[in-house]
Amino acid sequence: MKLLLSSLALTLSMQANAHKPGEELTASTSIVQQDDNTANQIKIRKSQRPDKNSRLFKSEAVENKIKEVSAQLSNRKLIWMFTNCFPNTLDTTVHYEESDEDGNPDTFVFTGDIPAMWLRDSGAQVFPYVRLAKHDEHLRRMLAGVLLRQFKCINIDSYANAFNYEPQEDGMWMSDLTEMTPELHERKWEIDSPCYVIRLAYEYWKQTGDTGVFGEAWIEAISHILNTFRDQQRLNGHGNYRFQRRTERATDTMINDGYGAPVKPIGLIASAFRPSDDATTFPYLVPSNFMAVTQLRHAAEILETVNMRKDLAKHCTDLADEVYDALQRYAIYNHPKYGMIYAYEVDGFGNQLIMDDANVPSLLSMTYMGDVSEKDQIYRNTRRFVWSEDNPYFFRGKAGEGIGGPHIGFDMPWQMSIMMRCFTSNDDKEIKDCIEMLMNTEAGTGFMHESFHKDDAGKFTRKWFAWQNTLFGELIIKLIDDGKLELLNSITLD
Repeated sequence: MKLLLSSLALTLSMQANAHKPGEELTASTSIVQQDDNTANQIKIRKSQRPDKNSRLFKSEAVENKIKEVSAQLSNRKLIWMFTNCFPNTLDTTVHYEESDEDGNPDTFVFTGDIPAMWLRDSGAQVFPYVRLAKHDEHLRRMLAGVLLRQFKCINIDSYANAFNYEPQEDGMWMSDLTEMTPELHERKWEIDSPCYVIRLAYEYWKQTGDTGVFGEAWIEAISHILNTFRDQQRLNGHGNYRFQRRTERATDTMINDGYGAPVKPIGLIASAFRPSDDATTFPYLVPSNFMAVTQLRHAAEILETVNMRKDLAKHCTDLADEVYDALQRYAIYNHPKYGMIYAYEVDGFGNQLIMDDANVPSLLSMTYMGDVSEKDQIYRNTRRFVWSEDNPYFFRGKAGEGIGGPHIGFDMPWQMSIMMRCFTSNDDKEIKDCIEMLMNTEAGTGFMHESFHKDDAGKFTRKWFAWQNTLFGELIIKLIDDGKLELLNSITLD
């Protein structure tokens, strides 16, 4: 698919005049004035959105929210970045059909620069729009289409993480040593993949009240998820999933004939891969198991209230309770410096991996995801640990600091981790530092990226990563809703 974003244009100059709340800011330019005796200069910040006719999906509610936020903010660069980022998923990745062969909406969401639909990414990409859907029926139907497509994907293969728009016999990962089919883009088993589907479904139900999506495909999908989770508790053997890939990247394949590292059955669910799509070191991935607890309980609420399926709901809550109890017994580590913290991965034999990865769910993101309370002292200790050089994947440099991971490697923090630090903070200085760091590391593009070099933000990965872009928009809206508008308007960066 051709990149729909227009070519980036940015002329650097001196500090911008403040934009007054309520003052209209055009999409194409902002005015700056030098503080010396030279002539005024014009800083051209061209909108990085596709032109209106090229945008894949248009939502009146989203456009109104962009206008509302832009009118409240005073920093021109922040307005420019928000305006570029927040609609990026709709503008460039949403492929929507009003009616499929069954008369239902159908929505396929690219991740951005990869023309496949990840369950995790698609669920996260559209999540910030759900609260606007009650004001926009067109948007609501598009979101319903995402859910219905996700249910279909799970019912094709509940172990797969990414799917093709149409079957591809010659897909790039068809040679993987697992049960690949043409419908699958990739078949990496990750706990968070189906969890993101339930998270989106629950938010959609709570915000819109619509129950029309919770039909037979939903019931079938939940049954598949439960069976897969139970299988990957590995209570009786290695389970039904294996994965190997011919590759020079150790984290792209599984050891031990594709089953991964040994685990002791303790009630936790094994995840072959992390949200980064990197192989786990120890298969019991702690933040993903926490997410499973939350989303199983959400699924149970829908099943009992909407579907009147108390039997299936009980299966969900019983499993959630098992996993939660096991987390309390096995996922906590007594750190010599930070006290009790959550481990990132464990195996049930007593081995624990003490680190964090930028990809969500992560240890840092657990309060953002609603999986632990911000008052949880173990989480608070963990938060201090992961944002420090005691976390082996924390990087600090001249350009910025943050958590990265083996997916990209040394010295490359992810902007997603900076956003998660901001989402999970109540400290005004920390929040302001995070926003300024995000503004300083957009590398003149007006967008978020995957990662950047700690000493040079101009060296970054993934020019087009819709999840990060929309997440940035979600963050700015949350901060305004939380009463942090004055803080945002105190930022003088340009």
